[in-house]
Order: sequence, then C-alpha cells, then structure tokens
Amino acid sequence: MAIVKEDTIKKYQLHENDRGSAPVQIAVLTARINDLRSHFDAHKKDHHSRRGLLKMVGRRRRLLEYYKKTSLEGYRGIIKDLGLRH
Repeated sequence: MAIVKEDTIKKYQLHENDRGSAPVQIAVLTARINDLRSHFDAHKKDHHSRRGLLKMVGRRRRLLEYYKKTSLEGYRGIIKDLGLRH
C-alpha cells in the first residue's frame, strides 16, 4: 500500500512537496476505498471496518464538493481519471 500511495501522490500533486491538497487527498482515499473492497469480499461480516469505509467515503465526498467549488476543471479531470460518478 505504501508504494501505491507514493505513486498516487506523485501523480496528483500540484507541486513537488504537495502532500495534502484536495486532489491528492481524493486520490489517496479512492485508493484506500478500492483496496478495502477486496477485504470485504473475503470478510463479509467485518462491520467495524465497514464503518471506517463509510467514513472515508463521506470524507472523499466532502473533499470532492470542496474541489468542485474551487476548481471545476480540476474536479472534472480527477472524476474522469479516477473513474468516479459514472
């Protein structure tokens, strides 16, 4: 997961030292959410982790709303790139 996270950060960062901008946070949360899908295929009754997943989904939704307000073109690009909101 650490290697995937670093690659994701490098892909979406706005400048060299960027680690916390909205696009980076959205992309990292999306990677974590997608990773948890395979966990839930194997562990259907893991409700404690499911709560954490729902919190991550809500946080990503709020970040997307913020990013849409601040940079509409960037929002459209990240939605298309990550495959969200079909």
